Amino acid sequence: MAAVDFSRFASVLRDLGVAGSVQVLPESASTAAAAASQLGCEVGAIANSLVFAADGEPLLVMTSGAHRVDTSRVASLVGAAAVSRADAGSVRAWTGQVIGGVGPVGHPAPIRTLVDVWLAKYDVVWAAAGHPHTVFPTSFDELVRITRGTSAEVGDLRRLPRTRAAPRSCARRPPWPPGCKAACLARRTRARPRGS
Repeated sequence: MAAVDFSRFASVLRDLGVAGSVQVLPESASTAAAAASQLGCEVGAIANSLVFAADGEPLLVMTSGAHRVDTSRVASLVGAAAVSRADAGSVRAWTGQVIGGVGPVGHPAPIRTLVDVWLAKYDVVWAAAGHPHTVFPTSFDELVRITRGTSAEVGDLRRLPRTRAAPRSCARRPPWPPGCKAACLARRTRARPRGS
């Protein structure tokens, strides 16, 4: 990988009073899962910077990597008739950065921003630093401050792949078949996550 120059973005962070420093990742972190894997954190602690067109105007949604943005909900929140994902050209024009590396700040002009309240669950969240190989640590409160954004519920939990359910008969009484007890207990005690 060629050297990544993140000096301009780091300067923007310093000017905004952000304590966290930019880190370069060995592999591209263009998805929340890729970033979480390299950082060793939950995918929900990744602050995805998703750029949308809201009635043709730029809108940045900082969402938890565990969420899928509900564009109807977002349209209602910002009072737009239509909200759709921006194309690569618009993302580059509005942010000065490429898809997969869009940071919450450092754009040519301020962009209206929504910050997913789900990110408040984490003491540390990670956001892109203007390049697919760079990230920086921050917090929900700091993201709201530096983007001058609005906190909002922007989406729903992503559906995780379904696992094969244990047979009902195994929950009746011990002894359980190997691996069955844990599956049954998990199914009986599964709780809906906060904020979903």
